[in-house]
Amino acid sequence: MSEYDGFRVEREGDVATITLDVPGKFNRVSMLARDQLSQVLVELDGDERVRFVVLTGAGGAFTAGGDIAGFLETSPWVVSQLAKNVAAPERCSKPVIARLQGYVFGVGLELALACDFRVAADDVQLALPEATIGMIPGSGGTQRLARMVGLGRAKDMIMRGRRVPADEALALGLVGEVVPVDALDAAVTALVDELRRHSPLALAMAKRVLNAAYDGPLHLGLELEGLAYGLLQQTHDFREGVGAFVEKRRPEFTGE
Repeated sequence: MSEYDGFRVEREGDVATITLDVPGKFNRVSMLARDQLSQVLVELDGDERVRFVVLTGAGGAFTAGGDIAGFLETSPWVVSQLAKNVAAPERCSKPVIARLQGYVFGVGLELALACDFRVAADDVQLALPEATIGMIPGSGGTQRLARMVGLGRAKDMIMRGRRVPADEALALGLVGEVVPVDALDAAVTALVDELRRHSPLALAMAKRVLNAAYDGPLHLGLELEGLAYGLLQQTHDFREGVGAFVEKRRPEFTGE
């Protein structure tokens, strides 16, 4: 697939960047784009050349949301399944970073919440405004937001359709970092460079354990964590990491 509806994919070294780009419509995400984004993330997950995925928007905005008119042309069954595609960043075994600027509304915030990291410019505004048009967030927004910020704060945002500015988003834990607009690219690059120093296996396993056990009981999470710990203990990367620590040098991880 080389032609996408409203976004493009570029690879530079071990980083793949997905850029939402719909000029004049604040990078609206169509129904087709949802399917395509999900498939692209599957492809990038299987590409051994790619270690990191960055999801961003063109023209000073992430996205103002979905193609609203498209909902009227879609069956209730399809609409009820939209969360599966938007969860694609979460399913990807590689670190997925949301580079956020300007509007991050509707499905844009839902996509960002499914990413592993959210780095935001100080002009960012986050919202799930679906209640203002007679809907609710339907692509994971109600569930991920409540788990991230708590039930009361999620109700405050969703039921009021309220826009959250950068400073509040940082305080709530919706984003991990806020920087000036002109420092956004550097902040994302710095995060990638930091993660690049770690074992790809350890990053993938940490993501898998955190996501899989988050909603489960503590004893189940501890069991899964222990099994993952034992598995990583048998890898080359772990032996290399220990050796480098003892020898006071930087480890050279291979992902094996």
